[in-house]
Formats: sequence, C-alpha cells, structure tokens
Amino acid sequence: MSDVKGSRSDRAKGTRRRIIAAATELFLLNGYGATTLQQVADQAGVAVQTIYFTFRNKPGLLKELVDVAIAGDDAPVATMDRPWFAQVVDAPDAGSGLAALVAGSRTVLERAAAVSEMVRAAAAAHPELRDVWPERQDPRHTVHTAAAEALLDKPGARPGLTVEEAADILYALLSPELFLILTRDRAWTPAAWERWAADTLATQLLAPAEPDRE
Repeated sequence: MSDVKGSRSDRAKGTRRRIIAAATELFLLNGYGATTLQQVADQAGVAVQTIYFTFRNKPGLLKELVDVAIAGDDAPVATMDRPWFAQVVDAPDAGSGLAALVAGSRTVLERAAAVSEMVRAAAAAHPELRDVWPERQDPRHTVHTAAAEALLDKPGARPGLTVEEAADILYALLSPELFLILTRDRAWTPAAWERWAADTLATQLLAPAEPDRE
C-alpha cells in the first residue's frame, strides 16, 4: 500500500512541476494576462480541471510559480534556511561570506529575475494579484538585511556601516532589475555579472586592504 501511495504522490508532484514549468514558459513569453489556464493545461498535457484542483485559480498558480523560481524547487524551505544562505552566515570572514552571497544570488536571479519582471507587470494590470502579495515587508529586503547582519559581524567588514545601509546596498546591487539590465539588455554573461557584483560590493562592504609594508 505504501508503494501505491508513494507512486501516486510522485505522479502528483510530477504533474505539479509540469504545470509550473508550462506556466512559467507561457507567462514569460506571452504575459500573465494573455495566457489562459487552458493554454497552460495544453502545454503541460493535463486537463484544465487539474490546474484548478492543484492551484485553485490563476493567481494561486502564479504564486506557486514565483516561489519555485526563487527557491529552485518546490520544497517548503525558506531562502534563509537554504544551504547557500547558510554559507553566508557560517563564513569565517566578511569576504568569503560576501562571495557566497553573490554566488547564491546569481543562481536565484538566473531563475527568478525575468519572473519578477513579469509579476510586476501583471500586478500593475491585475489588481486582484494584490491579494496574493499583500502589502508587507519586501521579502528580498528581509533576506538582504539578514545577510548584512551576518556580514557586518565578521572580520573584514567595513567599519562604520550600519546594517540598514549595508542591506540597502545589497538590495540595490543584487536586484533583479539590475541583473536583467546587464545580462539581458547589455548581454553580459551571468559569470561576468557575478564578478562585477562581487568586486563592486567588496568596495562598499569590506574594509579596505592594508597596503603592503616592506
């Protein structure tokens, strides 16, 4: 019996992932408003009723899509509980912590930056989406505030910076908007963006290197 339940669960998870993948492709290609759930169902190879049963409605599907884009999977694990963020917190010094943060942010942005842009456009045109993401603290700023607290508590952090200042710097330079400007509009590779972001943030958040004394 457990094998039967397990196979059903695996099939359900597979169906859920196909729907999310199909919706991501279509929403990014055609826009949220122009894409129907029937089109998503056809792309995913499921009945449209399956989408309603799984996600309840189109805004519910969009929310799940965004969560998966940010996390990289459908496990219910918050960003600050993810292994890549633990590397930031557990790093022995601010320099290595910052490198881990930029590398992890690159991975997230490669998946989620275009999705974030699509959601902003959808929310502007569809007021009902405001109920999906009610007015509250921006979760991305919350993550960067936690990162700033961790970095400034380590050796090698720039003295005199407040957590609020460091968080705002991270929020701006690791933004999906800036990532898209450079990697999509200006055709930088993600690796080039990562090098630039790491170098730029190092000048802002790390203590200046002491000159060599001979």
